[in-house]
Amino acid sequence: MEALLLSYSIEWLNLITRWLHLITGIAWIGASFYFVWLDNTIRPPKPGSDLASKGVSGELWAVHGGGFYNPQKYLVAPKELPEELHWFKWEAYATWLSGFALLFIVYYFNASAMMIDKSVADLSEWQSIAIGLGTLVAGWVVYDLLCRSPLGKRDGLFGVVMYVFIVAAAFFLTHFLSGRASYIHVGAMMGTMMVGNVLMVIIPGQRKLVDAMLAGKAPDPVHGQKAKQRSVHNNYFTLPVLFIMISNHYAMTYNNAYNWLVLAAMIAAGVLIRHFFNLRHKGKTDWRFPAAGIVILLVVAVAIAPKPMAHASVSGQGTDFSRVQSIIEQRCVTCHSAQPTQAGFASAPAGMLLHTPALIHQNAAKVYQRAVQLKNMPLANLTQMTDAERAVIAAWFEAGAN
Repeated sequence: MEALLLSYSIEWLNLITRWLHLITGIAWIGASFYFVWLDNTIRPPKPGSDLASKGVSGELWAVHGGGFYNPQKYLVAPKELPEELHWFKWEAYATWLSGFALLFIVYYFNASAMMIDKSVADLSEWQSIAIGLGTLVAGWVVYDLLCRSPLGKRDGLFGVVMYVFIVAAAFFLTHFLSGRASYIHVGAMMGTMMVGNVLMVIIPGQRKLVDAMLAGKAPDPVHGQKAKQRSVHNNYFTLPVLFIMISNHYAMTYNNAYNWLVLAAMIAAGVLIRHFFNLRHKGKTDWRFPAAGIVILLVVAVAIAPKPMAHASVSGQGTDFSRVQSIIEQRCVTCHSAQPTQAGFASAPAGMLLHTPALIHQNAAKVYQRAVQLKNMPLANLTQMTDAERAVIAAWFEAGAN
């Protein structure tokens, strides 16, 4: 009873933290997208106008919610500091903190099931957690050093190098952790880079601008330039990170034999599509970028499509439902039942129940997809389902699942 109560409490903690992560993430991404759009859309004031003489570098007019808005951006800073100044930082901090908490709740508290895949690497729980945490730290250190190096002044080349680094991290992780854990840690690494930009560069740079004005000094424009560069980096990270956030629902991606390459392609597609919108906000429309992104997605979809498997080892007995039911009871029901007995689960994953013949028939297609095609069930193969047993399930389903 105590174990069940603990699992149930963790599930509620997972729910509340995930909800918070989603809410704060929407706030952060929304603000980020808006300000990048604003930077790309504002137009310089007419020469000789009052705005130009005040140091305004651009403005625009917009209508929303029944009212008109007239945002203005100063080249460096206004002549006088306004009484009330709004800062955008807690959205980023809360998103990262809630996401980091989710890593512990979902992955580190149940590392044996969520982090370790014995067919990939025979690690202990602590080894898998150390690799995950080390990736977050190493990712930020490498990224920040590259930004501060001469390479950081060459945006295009910097982007290529960072892409190669992220793909290399994905390759490394997928050779030590489970596919699902690898994906989420690549996303967490990129998210750490993003929040590191806010905490270590953007906000400190803005504080230096404000402090200079309070001291009656002319602000150094370099702080604003560095903050803008990191903000643009965050903008390009966003779509890949969003894909990774939802990837745990799509085992066809992270469970593929070339999962790191699938992730590399999805990241590239996200960056290309985001670049299209950034250009469009500047008044430039280049359909080659979204077209390339869509082509990449189509190629991935075709490349990872499930293929029929051979069932020669079943020896003509694969359609016997009693064999299938015995396999599922032994390998799957510990999690997929009304009252799971597997530690760490208070309810059946994805709500799929398999503890009766009727429920097995009802979920036959899902069992086939996950146990045979994707091989992501049982989770981390905790109950050691064999390839021969998967072949039995495949033969049964392909014969009509009777």
